[in-house]
Amino acid sequence: MSTSQPHASLPPEDRATPDHLLHARTGTDVSPEDLVLASGKDLTPHNLEWARRKLAAEGPAALEKLLP
Repeated sequence: MSTSQPHASLPPEDRATPDHLLHARTGTDVSPEDLVLASGKDLTPHNLEWARRKLAAEGPAALEKLLP
C-alpha cells in the first residue's frame, strides 16, 4: 500500500478546496450581490438592501465574516 500521495487517485471533485481559494482577497471590491450570495440568501430587493447596509457599516470585512 502506497502512502506517498493519498489524494493522487481521487477524482478532482473529491479533493478538498485549498484554504487560500475559500477566502476573499483583501482590497477587492465586494458588491451587495456578493454578500447576499455568500450568506446563502436569494437575490431579492430586501436582501440587497440588507447587504448595502451591512457593507456601509462593516466594509469588505462583512464578506470575510460570512466565509469559512
